[in-house]
Amino acid sequence: MLLVTGGAGFIGSNVVAALNDAGRSDVAVCDILGSDGKWRNLSKRQLADFVPPAELIGWLQGRRLDAVIHLGAISSTTATDGDLVMEANFKTPLRLLDWCTATATPLIYASSAATYGDGERGFDDDGSVAALKQLRPMNLYGWSKNLFDLAVAERAARGERLPPQCVGLKFFNVFGPNEYHKGTMMSVLARRFDDIKAGRVVQLFKSHREGIADGDQRRDFIYVDDVVRVTMWLLATPSVSGLFNVGTGKARSFKDLILSAYTALGLPPNIEYVDMPEQIRGAYQYFTESKVERLRQAGYNGGFTALEDAVETYVKNFLNRSDRFR
Repeated sequence: MLLVTGGAGFIGSNVVAALNDAGRSDVAVCDILGSDGKWRNLSKRQLADFVPPAELIGWLQGRRLDAVIHLGAISSTTATDGDLVMEANFKTPLRLLDWCTATATPLIYASSAATYGDGERGFDDDGSVAALKQLRPMNLYGWSKNLFDLAVAERAARGERLPPQCVGLKFFNVFGPNEYHKGTMMSVLARRFDDIKAGRVVQLFKSHREGIADGDQRRDFIYVDDVVRVTMWLLATPSVSGLFNVGTGKARSFKDLILSAYTALGLPPNIEYVDMPEQIRGAYQYFTESKVERLRQAGYNGGFTALEDAVETYVKNFLNRSDRFR
């Protein structure tokens, strides 16, 4: 059996889908469904078990698992409840790390590009204690993720036991099907798609930085299928451990993202640029771009989908259909 925590979430449900597609029905999901229709992310899937997070540690006792894919987290960059975030994003992963170590179970877990903060220190996925201590995340979510990366790195530096495979993945700006429950944390493409299709004006932020055009703020946008391919490769390659960026390695603008959606629909663009709220201007990231050399050096050669191709796939196969779920 495989365990996917956060398996009803965005990336998690896509991983579960890929596991099912690969012929695995022995997948247990740990998550909270709530009452906002999140269950639809799993409505086409086959599961061996479903575990509420509060019952997870008891459920693990006496079990043998092929691997734990830990994607469950409070992932909102605007979260403010420090105690809740620490329980979900630091203490629970530590318990899973201890269990996987004790039972010699491979652990693949989600870190985040939010650990890099404003990006002034670059986006190098150096997993050493010294490098991780230099990072300055800008929000509670990123800080909690970096704390766990540090805990793993400290154990490795001291020569302490770790799971036979222990991999952290620093996801950049992931977009794709099953992100619809994320509210304001959805990709701007998913949030604005209905406006794009209806011909309503789509608003993007003006630039408030010299030398950067309106709408040319850039992110490393990566399609969720690419993230899933990396995860599936790691499951099949247990010799690989470490901390890795998961992005395309190529920053693209928000304008590029939205224009690609208009192209996919065959519609003329209708974009206007509005002032960025003053309260976020000081902390706004104008550029993120992953370094993916370490992932390639580890042996991953799956490549990454070009933005225009990814947007076309997302629009035509999901967003522009009555059933948007994978």
